[in-house]
Amino acid sequence: MPAKSDLTTAQLASFLSENYGSDINSQHVTSACDHFGVTYATATKRLRDFYVKRGTWNLTVQERLEQQYQAPAAAPVVVESIEQNLIPMKDENFVPFGNFTDVKKVISSKLFYPVFITGMSGNGKTLSVEQACASLNRELIRVNITIETDEDDLIGGFRLVNGETVWHNGPVIEALERGAVLLLDEVDLASNKILCLQSVLEGKGVFLKKTGRYVNPKSGFNVIATANTKGKGSDDGRFIGTNVLNEAFLERFALTFEQEYPTPATEIKILLRVAASVGKHDEEFCTNLSNWADIIRKTFADGGIDEIISTRRLVHIMRAYAIWGDRMKAIKVCINRFDDETRQSFAELYDKIDANITMEEDDA
Repeated sequence: MPAKSDLTTAQLASFLSENYGSDINSQHVTSACDHFGVTYATATKRLRDFYVKRGTWNLTVQERLEQQYQAPAAAPVVVESIEQNLIPMKDENFVPFGNFTDVKKVISSKLFYPVFITGMSGNGKTLSVEQACASLNRELIRVNITIETDEDDLIGGFRLVNGETVWHNGPVIEALERGAVLLLDEVDLASNKILCLQSVLEGKGVFLKKTGRYVNPKSGFNVIATANTKGKGSDDGRFIGTNVLNEAFLERFALTFEQEYPTPATEIKILLRVAASVGKHDEEFCTNLSNWADIIRKTFADGGIDEIISTRRLVHIMRAYAIWGDRMKAIKVCINRFDDETRQSFAELYDKIDANITMEEDDA
């Protein structure tokens, strides 16, 4: 028999309903007091949610007991998992470069070895991971990190579905249970809420507090993070919104790869494949664009300019060329995002590159 202070509303309501039904009066309560050894005042306090009027209570037992006992951890849990194939599609335009071979080796080993890939925007960090998984037939779950990303977004949580409380696995749990590669894209945008992944980054799995279940990583599970910075913030303000990540979080990444832009020769191959995929066969334009971007990047590295042309933007230009069929217009509509001075200097530089190639051909 519970002590006076330990008697719960559920226990008292259960006793009364079993012996007297749903409609309870003061005599019934007095009998319950004698049974549990509590005062009348204590019993009526426990029954305040069932109060109808003086000396009368109504127990809708089933509903009340469900409210008492069905806290999220005790409620029936329905776990909804992703059933589709999560192996990325192969990109026929992809040309391996940079850290692709090393990243592929890490993934193919199926060893748990967290990887941090840093580099400028639009230089193929994410694509390299996707294509490494595609070539190895490995499942990949990508999470785009923002400052708002929290534990519910990553681990999962309860959702109301058709009037029922249903547990939904977050991407981290899905990756753990499937032995997939978890890609944390733009991880340097995260807040300290990302620290909920500490145990995951140690290869130890995670305990789901809301369901009382421990999820161990399946063989092959790994974590790869991409970022424009090394997790130390952006000193020059170029990548606004990036944050200084917790040192203990960064320390859990065993490897750090620095991704550079592809060499001009590799970039020409990429552009030729993109051009062919959109019905354009213009090797001269592909070469011009690659040389143009290379000069801009070198000038940027020397501190001469504040903007840069990424491989991604060159691909945009090639696709724009397929739409309008005009080289210069394709370039201009894709560099309009820059300020007037930068846009003009970039356009003039391309004109010079194009003119020089033409003169060389004429001389020949």
